[in-house]
Amino acid sequence: MAAAQCVTKVELTVSCENLLDKDVGSKSDPLCVLLMSCTEGRWYEAGRTEQVQNCLCPKFAKKFVVDYYFEIVQKLRFGVYDIDNKTVDLSDDDFLGQLECTLGQVVSSRRLTRPLLLTSSAPAGRGTITIMAEEISDNRVAHFEVEARKLDNKDFFGKSDPYLEFYKQTDSGWQLAHRTEVVNNNLNPTWKSFRIPVQSLCGGDLEKPIKVECYDYDNDGSHDLIGSFQTTLKRFQDASRTSPAEFDCVNSKKKQKKKGYKNSGVISVKMCEVKKEYTFLDYIMGGCQLNFTVAVDFTASNGDPRSPDSLHYISPQGVNEYLTATWSVGNVIQDYDSDKMFPAFGFGAQIPPSWQVSHQFPLNFNPSNPFCPGLPGALQQSTASQYFVLLIITDGVITDMDQTRNAIVQASRLPMSIIIIGVGGADFSAMEFLDGDDGRLRSQTGESALRDIVQFVPFRDFKKAPGPALAQSVLAELPQQVASFFGLFGLKPPEEAGASSGFLHYSH
Repeated sequence: MAAAQCVTKVELTVSCENLLDKDVGSKSDPLCVLLMSCTEGRWYEAGRTEQVQNCLCPKFAKKFVVDYYFEIVQKLRFGVYDIDNKTVDLSDDDFLGQLECTLGQVVSSRRLTRPLLLTSSAPAGRGTITIMAEEISDNRVAHFEVEARKLDNKDFFGKSDPYLEFYKQTDSGWQLAHRTEVVNNNLNPTWKSFRIPVQSLCGGDLEKPIKVECYDYDNDGSHDLIGSFQTTLKRFQDASRTSPAEFDCVNSKKKQKKKGYKNSGVISVKMCEVKKEYTFLDYIMGGCQLNFTVAVDFTASNGDPRSPDSLHYISPQGVNEYLTATWSVGNVIQDYDSDKMFPAFGFGAQIPPSWQVSHQFPLNFNPSNPFCPGLPGALQQSTASQYFVLLIITDGVITDMDQTRNAIVQASRLPMSIIIIGVGGADFSAMEFLDGDDGRLRSQTGESALRDIVQFVPFRDFKKAPGPALAQSVLAELPQQVASFFGLFGLKPPEEAGASSGFLHYSH
């Protein structure tokens, strides 16, 4: 992979038909996870779709964006699960089937439909999965603010629970591009601002038709269509520059039956702004660097370092889980730091001369200069400049969850990401909660994180083959987190914006 040249980025859209029904009294609540492998037997998670409730034929709105290398066989494994809990660990959920293929097969087909198989290679009932591939050649993103008024009431008790779906026109029909959140019990909803890549919405053609559908959400999956309309991204833009762009939300069946029918409500696009969105590589190649800091758990639960049972015991081969985890991640990140000086801290140890427990001490015992030269110098770190990466390696669960949640929510507004690697055999469900894959983390007071900045991985999942596979899984979300932070604040790559205007400055 080191010598490979990325040919392009590819967007993968997933849908399924006739999934197994694993729920009693309702339907399965499917989610699709994508695993990738470029090395035999070593898989890493590349992403997950949203969960679609009570649906055996889901169309997932969340896309997978992957780098395509022509000269490398990139194996893909799409796994579909019925999600029944809030944990990140999918082993607790019902398996609905999987498809293994290569990215080359998907790209060459453009639209690949295959039966879903169980782990025994038996068919997963009549279940099928369809993968659609499209090259991403447009890095513009449309930012929306949308509300509605006087929507039809589809509920007998209470009011409609509306949400919107945006569709792109393709040769094979309408393809789901985005789904908003549900606004409960409201006929005049205002949805949270959202973004849709221009490529996903109209293939880069601002005059291409877009279809918008408004639904009333029902828990049993039988969502009622309130109405729909068609337009173009250019009309969205032009109309919303001076005043909200308003569209009649029309239900064709109701229009046929009811004389004098006008609409089933009005959709008002308050803002539609198309912006260029820079990628992780744009920022890195433009001069941005990564700061890498490691924090190592020295609490008593690790055991006596002199004992072979201790997680800090250094084996005759000179390694343990802490060192392996640090090296695996740091070996990748160190290439993005110019001075190769990495601050390394420990927590939970009794420090001389007072032998009081310290929850932050430099591993080189030099508080004025906690930096270690290179990975061999500390075997615990990696990078330095404008985006910060904190690697926490720990054997235990969190005892001060409220304070931790508050700290992470506040940190989501800073240029930083947090990687947590759990070593040993502890129950890490509390750590999984901090990983925002199931929704934005909230503080004790209910404040929502601005973005997902935590990635948690248990080391035991990679014990047989650590190194590249562990690093790929741990760092899979980092490029998007870096790009999304700078994008949120409208910051351009340093070389494009000028050295002074391209950065935000934070105290360490």
